[in-house]
Amino acid sequence: MGVIAISGQAASGKTTVARELANRLNYRFVSVGELFRRIAIQRGVSLLELHRIAETDFSIDRAVDEEAIKEARRGNVVIEGHLAAWMLRDVADVRIYLKADINVRSQRLSSRDGKSIEEALNEIRLREKSNRRRYLTIYGIDINDISFFDLVIDTTYIDAEKVVDIIYEYVSSVLRNKGRF
Repeated sequence: MGVIAISGQAASGKTTVARELANRLNYRFVSVGELFRRIAIQRGVSLLELHRIAETDFSIDRAVDEEAIKEARRGNVVIEGHLAAWMLRDVADVRIYLKADINVRSQRLSSRDGKSIEEALNEIRLREKSNRRRYLTIYGIDINDISFFDLVIDTTYIDAEKVVDIIYEYVSSVLRNKGRF
């Protein structure tokens, strides 16, 4: 009945790492970011535009976060998202934070989404500013405070597979000691 929450900076590898970790653990995978992107597509707006809309329409974040909590309560899941670990603070067995140098993150986003590095850098800065402002306003959560995380990994110089190896070792040990593995 394990619950693993993975949060972190934009383009730090959250989705890639969480998906592979879920595979290794034979857990379900839930991406809060994908839920958010789905809403953007349904509304016919860009991801950045949905971030702007969400700054005044708190129902968007609340709906996505409630879905994450509901999925966590079902257990045996890896949930990733910017706010996932904060929202699942009392439910998650392990809370993991991924970070990386902003230039490396902008290169990753550029490659992934076919944008220029400058566009990617601008998008990351805007998204992170929007996320921080919204979460402070809606929940009183400062996403720059990572003090409650169980494991923080800088993915700047480590490939995704190695990051998953590190997390898998940590998570499997914690779950074993909690009698959940």
